[in-house]
Amino acid sequence: MRIERDWVALDSSTAARHGAGGHPCQGVYHRPAGAMPKTAMIAAHYAIDFSEHYLAEYMAQRGIGFLGWNTRFRGNEHTFLLDHALVDIGQGVRWLREQGVENVVLLGNSGGGSLMAAYQSQAKEANVRPLDGMRPATGVEDLPAADLYVSTAAHLGRPEVLTNWFDPSVTDENDPLATDPELSLFRDGRTPPFDAEFIDRYRAAQVARNHRITDWVKKELARVQEAGYHDRLFNLYRAWADPRMVDPSIEPTNREPNSCYAGVPARANYSIFGIAGTNSLRTWLSLWSLQDSQTSAAPHLGRITEPALVINADGDTGVFPSDAAAIVAALGSKDIQQHVISADHYFRRPNGDDGARVEMADLVAGWIADRLN
Repeated sequence: MRIERDWVALDSSTAARHGAGGHPCQGVYHRPAGAMPKTAMIAAHYAIDFSEHYLAEYMAQRGIGFLGWNTRFRGNEHTFLLDHALVDIGQGVRWLREQGVENVVLLGNSGGGSLMAAYQSQAKEANVRPLDGMRPATGVEDLPAADLYVSTAAHLGRPEVLTNWFDPSVTDENDPLATDPELSLFRDGRTPPFDAEFIDRYRAAQVARNHRITDWVKKELARVQEAGYHDRLFNLYRAWADPRMVDPSIEPTNREPNSCYAGVPARANYSIFGIAGTNSLRTWLSLWSLQDSQTSAAPHLGRITEPALVINADGDTGVFPSDAAAIVAALGSKDIQQHVISADHYFRRPNGDDGARVEMADLVAGWIADRLN
């Protein structure tokens, strides 16, 4: 089947096209050539460009439109504000409706799982609050709801995934080398399997690190604002240290041992690559803080009563069975299906085999058809 790709670029209710640049909302709509599907999916992420999402062509080949959608925060996560991202997603959903789409399916993939859950949650029942001192984004209380929700390889939320991946042995947030060896996953002589007592201390220290950063952010935000400054940037180090990345006996799956999305964890953890590496103070509160962020999936999933499909990959090195189980438990829907596919986080198999993506596309298309026919 021949696939057509339509470039879509739109203004948002709180952001217009830059004079020398592009529209804040951009994406690519994949559809069967010459057809305007009545059912379409939309996928967006906090920062990753989803315009050419790997699932798009597979779904279009099955007669389902696919809008890979980007908000103004694509590649710009350090300025993220949740309510503004939601109005940008709303522009994509409205555009689909204008193209004659009768059934909109939200795809919450990877980090986008909690974002798309927050969108549907807000569309059904306004609950997202602006940060203290800020006005709510225009239009955030008037979002068009979708009809179905699909979760694939999804995290439980930005605060949760960052905290689970945190290196809690950091003793000075301004020094990437400052380390408490008693809490270091990579200390010489410490090898898996890790004992339960160490894991308990480690997890508690990860939460404590998140709270310490939040406490500092609030004090620093008050300080700079008192001086007439709106916000400031800061860096965060060492966020590739989830024990599950190193120890395959913790939540056993078919994942590659001692690996993460950035390679070997001990090396990745001391690199400049990783989530939350640069933040504004406001973005920390909006996106990463366990205390303040509204990007945790669970409360939003509870407001989703539409049919839901949850798919995980058994070779994923960053999303684990407990994540999928928690998503299923949190969903408010009475119609939930859960599946596991043999693949990595991007639903690839060794040697470039795309069989897992074909399997997922068939599964999703069949599930959608069963609910709409």
